[in-house]
Amino acid sequence: MPRISGVTIPENKQVQVALTYVYGIGPKHSLDILSLAKVDPTVRAKDLTDNEISKIQEAINENYTVEGELQRIVVGNIKRLKDINSYRGLRHKNNLPSRGQRTRTNGRTRRGKRIAVGGAQPKSASKT
Repeated sequence: MPRISGVTIPENKQVQVALTYVYGIGPKHSLDILSLAKVDPTVRAKDLTDNEISKIQEAINENYTVEGELQRIVVGNIKRLKDINSYRGLRHKNNLPSRGQRTRTNGRTRRGKRIAVGGAQPKSASKT
């Protein structure tokens, strides 16, 4: 099982797809990395030689920020927005969409499960 940038990539997938399992590498960057390392994108990850894996790792280390370092940068950016009380930072604090989406009817992913307002009162005893 090949490990690249601390991530065990799936061995039965083509290497161009397997590289996208690393945080910060998408399909486009995956193909760019493989062309830099001069590795065939359609070869399976289990068939990579140690030399090819080291070439891929070098190409990633030289040109890209991935995994833990990238996650620290993203978290730091969000923390900075919260600290300066920007609009986007306030939306992050309140767990609401920060990129202009409507929240009147949609936005359940960020806002959570619906909460019923009214109508949850016990029925009063009726005269019989």
